[in-house]
Amino acid sequence: MITSREESIKRGGNTQFKKGVSGNPKGAVKKIPQLDVLLADVLGEEKDGIEAAKAILMALRSKAVKGDVRAAEVLLDRAYGKASQSLTLDGDINFHVPAPNVYNTAPPLSHSENEIDV
Repeated sequence: MITSREESIKRGGNTQFKKGVSGNPKGAVKKIPQLDVLLADVLGEEKDGIEAAKAILMALRSKAVKGDVRAAEVLLDRAYGKASQSLTLDGDINFHVPAPNVYNTAPPLSHSENEIDV
């Protein structure tokens, strides 16, 4: 016989989830279909004989030629990859790390405790 709440919980009774019953009966939230498939469909559509992807690239090129730096950056990053940036440190880097304070509060050991039997 179960005599206390603690014992009941230990034995699996009165817990939040019952054995064999799902905590999420409707299942996981449905995800949108694969994004790469959707993008391929959308960008592959044609208007006036030109695929959407090509039209987008042509618009970006037009803006870049007119001086839009962001459009040029997007095109160049996609074509050649982002430019790597290097960092060079010259000179001495000096910093001081103070030693930690150590306080020994233990009583000293007697001679017999310091001896080791080999």
